[in-house]
Order: sequence, then C-alpha cells, then structure tokens
Amino acid sequence: MSNPTPGEPAPSKPVPGTPARHPTGMMKMIGVALAAFTFTFAMVPLYRIACEKVFGVRLEKGAANAGDKTSANDARWVTVQFDGGVNSKLPWAFRPEQLTMRVHPGQQYEARYFAQNSSDHGIVGNAVPSIAPSRASGYFSKTECFCFTAQTLAAGESRDMPVRFIVDPDLPRDVGTITLSYTFYKNDTLTARLPRDADGAQSTALAGTTLTSRSAP
Repeated sequence: MSNPTPGEPAPSKPVPGTPARHPTGMMKMIGVALAAFTFTFAMVPLYRIACEKVFGVRLEKGAANAGDKTSANDARWVTVQFDGGVNSKLPWAFRPEQLTMRVHPGQQYEARYFAQNSSDHGIVGNAVPSIAPSRASGYFSKTECFCFTAQTLAAGESRDMPVRFIVDPDLPRDVGTITLSYTFYKNDTLTARLPRDADGAQSTALAGTTLTSRSAP
C-alpha cells in the first residue's frame, strides 16, 4: 500500500458502529416531506367543505379577487330599452311604463308595462317577447314575466304587467344597449272559451288568466 503524498490528507476511514448513508433512505425522507406538504394543502378544501356542508357556514373564496369582480360589475352599466305594441286584431292599448333603464349586469330589476282592453267584451291575449340585438338574447334572462301565461282583460279593464329580468355579467363588452320588445296577439281559442254573462257579454272568469286589475290612468 502506497503512502500518501506529503500535504495530501489521508483518506478517511469509516468509524466502527456508524451506519452507512444510502441514497434510498434520503429519497424516503424527501417523499415523507412531500406527502406532509400535500396533506396540509388538501386540508384547506376539506375544511371548507366541512364548514359549508356540515355546519352551514359559507366561506368566501378569494376575497380579493371576488371584490375585484364585484367592483367591475358595479362599474359597468347596460341600458335596457323597452318597447311594446299589439297585433291589429287585438283592440288593446299596450305600452311600457318606462322607456329606458340603466342596470348593472348580474342584478335583478323590474320593469312594468301597461295594458288596457278598449273593446266592449273580454279578450285573452298572449305576449311574444323579442330581444335586440339578437346575440344579446342569450344574456338576457326573464325571471318573472306576463308573457309566460295568457292574459285576460275584461271590457275596459287595464292592468300593470311586471317583468323581472337579469342581464348576464358575461354580456359581450361591445353590447351596451339591449331592447326588450313585446307584441300582444289575440288568443282566439281562449277568448272563445270565456263564459258569457246573462246579457251575453263575455266575462273574464277563465281559470289561469285572471289577474288583479287597476283603473285606467
């Protein structure tokens, strides 16, 4: 065995009783650390689910981001225009009670239309809505509307007809104005089924079509 060169440290010898270091052991330690980190990270959604589903406590996600989104929606305005008319066969007056309304996307609003039967007998009508521009129709939701059911007006009767709606926050940015329009048509089938009074005039006691009326302005 050759002697070490002067100035060169002698090779170290393993100390008796000291376990040798193996790469496999080091990898196990790293794996345990990663598993602990993953478990800790997974506890966050589990805690959220427990609070919301078990205890009924709702935790807001990403408060800062949610605030930014709310501010963006509150800062955006969309103008909704209202229009209304009747088919020539329907002797009614029908018009919106407001011509325009500025709304925030994502919030619910209510608009009203006014209808009056100008004839001397009861009539059933149906309102058909339309949205312009057409590509905005998928972003305009009516949650309550007189157009969902047939409407019956007695002779000379007038009525306020509300519509509740929400403009979707995903409405394209280049759409700043939406027009909601209704056209009322006479429902001949339901009108013919209206019962008649003793003097032969039609009444408005047709089930499912009678609403509270008000006097004409």
